[in-house]
Amino acid sequence: MATRLLSPKLLNNLRSFTRPLNSTSSASITAVSPLNFDEKPEPAVALEKQPTHNQPFTTNLDLDDHQKLFASVSTFKLLRSAANLGLAANEPFVDFGMWVMNSRFMETSLIRDIILKTVKHTFFEHFCAGETMEEAGDCIRKIHQAGLRGMLVYAVEHTSDNRGCDRNLEGFLRSVEFAKSLPPSSVSFVIAKITAICPIRLLRRVSDLLRWQYKDPFFNLPWKLNTFPIFSDSSALYHTLEKPEPLTPQEELDLQLAHQRLLKLCQKCVEDNVPLTIDAEDTSLQPAIDYFTYSSAIMYNRDDNPIVYGTIQAYLKDAKERLFIVAKTARNLGIPMGFKLVRGAYMSSETKLASSLGYDSPIHNSIQETHACYNACASFLLERIADGYGAVVLATHNVESGQLAASKARDLGIQKGNQKLEFAQLYGMSEALSFGLRNAGFQVSKYLPYGPVDVVMPYLLRRAEENRGLLSTSRLDRALMGKELKRRLKNLQFAKSEMASASPSSMKVEIGTQ
Repeated sequence: MATRLLSPKLLNNLRSFTRPLNSTSSASITAVSPLNFDEKPEPAVALEKQPTHNQPFTTNLDLDDHQKLFASVSTFKLLRSAANLGLAANEPFVDFGMWVMNSRFMETSLIRDIILKTVKHTFFEHFCAGETMEEAGDCIRKIHQAGLRGMLVYAVEHTSDNRGCDRNLEGFLRSVEFAKSLPPSSVSFVIAKITAICPIRLLRRVSDLLRWQYKDPFFNLPWKLNTFPIFSDSSALYHTLEKPEPLTPQEELDLQLAHQRLLKLCQKCVEDNVPLTIDAEDTSLQPAIDYFTYSSAIMYNRDDNPIVYGTIQAYLKDAKERLFIVAKTARNLGIPMGFKLVRGAYMSSETKLASSLGYDSPIHNSIQETHACYNACASFLLERIADGYGAVVLATHNVESGQLAASKARDLGIQKGNQKLEFAQLYGMSEALSFGLRNAGFQVSKYLPYGPVDVVMPYLLRRAEENRGLLSTSRLDRALMGKELKRRLKNLQFAKSEMASASPSSMKVEIGTQ
């Protein structure tokens, strides 16, 4: 197990462990220029063929041509998406909706039913894949026909007892089994939350104990399994200000049960060859989640085939340092490690908690610092893939990050069809970026949560809150969708005009030949 302190040499390597995404290397990287929304000529457009294996990426990432980007999207879907994104970008509307969802109105059956039905036919249908596994499967088949893949997410979380955890595990296992039955390569990952298979109070207790052991390496945790490093010297430890009590016998038993649930899920993923990604949570719980993730990866990631992926949140100040030491440790041990790289989703709550305890926020002080951290981590992970180590899911809605990462992958000579590189966006978000990356030859996944509306509600509330940080992406999608809808309307009017000017006899001939 790695020691707590980093050597001076390792610290020096950390400061320069990667070339930034926007630097130049063997070939110059395409600079990011303002997007041009001007109309393009309108030749017949067909979807490009899927990536050919063992061929380099040669196509530039084009986010200008709305006709090409949305060629596989129906007009009805475009209209509905533009409307829902418009509502999600209206902050007073979102604030009111969140107030209603968290109010006592939800305790009245009639009002609750009305609200849930309204949500189902608006935000739920836009951001979620359905209420049942079958509906999620239909969604995956549709996006697969459009050249995208699906990350199957049984959207349960924050469970308080073992019975609920056992029930959630069965749901995750069914997801893996169902993924195997879908068209080959249509499902890229199954997603799970540790909060769904381990009681949340126990996760907090384990996180406290792990933090205290980092402060005091002689603090003994008899239940602790082998794991990669969980903290760095820049990690936030203010959650645990006093020495915590050891786990009780019952807590140790519950911890063992939770770990067995995860191992059962990992074993199922190995048997069916379906990679598993563990989602991240807020910093009060994340140490325990990393402990579960890394200890399982050590057991199941073999032969350059990462089955278990962890999640790195780039908005945290310690993200880059933790990523570096985990990746270095995994490589030294000969264990392939997969990572999903995200920006983060708990900005408000993290800042409020840190402030209430008199500490600085664990999140970068500016969005520019978060972008820089994300791009540096992405560059490092892409360089590892080019060197034949590990795997990465670059989950981003930021256009510049997508363009820079695509350029970096081309510059490094990463081949089309490389199974160790995947881009990802939320279902219903960043459609232009998803289709642009697809057209450039990359593997692209959409995060597809499914489950009953009331069960998925916490996810939807977070989407509403987080969308405040995605307004620029939403604005881009709405602008491009508007351009494409106008183009289709003009074509429809032109077609009607042509039909009206045609003679009745010629119309009969045309209809008869169809």
